[in-house]
Amino acid sequence: MDGSRKVFRGEIERDIPKRLGFIIDNSPDQVPACILSQFLYLGSQDCVRREVFEKYEISHVLSVGIETPPFEGCPQVRCKFIECLDLPETDLAVVIKQSSEFIEGCRRDGGRVLVHCNAGVSRSTSVVIGYLMKHHDYSFLQALGLVKSKRPCVQPNVGFINQLKKLQ
Repeated sequence: MDGSRKVFRGEIERDIPKRLGFIIDNSPDQVPACILSQFLYLGSQDCVRREVFEKYEISHVLSVGIETPPFEGCPQVRCKFIECLDLPETDLAVVIKQSSEFIEGCRRDGGRVLVHCNAGVSRSTSVVIGYLMKHHDYSFLQALGLVKSKRPCVQPNVGFINQLKKLQ
């Protein structure tokens, strides 16, 4: 879980550089994908901006794995942070349960929610897929297909994919 890795070649054991628990994101990605019309949006941390909240009428922000980046001018936006490393062994069950409760609360309030992680590729994507499966009766492939059609760069890690398939 600490990101350390080792390579074994015969009798030789070698440490290799640690991996971060997220994808390094070097390009601005400030347009969220609308997954469910006027309700569920998916994006990267770059979408956490007052201009985006106003344009898409975002009322809730769910930050998966990274703290909600600071923003000003929108005190009415409700934020929730859920811990989640982008590692195959991270247990998604609790993450999806907590995330789904927040997303459903937003839906009941008639709001719009932005779900994001660092790059909007693996963790937040997995949460959105899990939500669609749990609350909208999508199969894994249907949910992944919908999300990928709206945000082509999505790519949950292999551990998350295996866990999501087991939710069916």
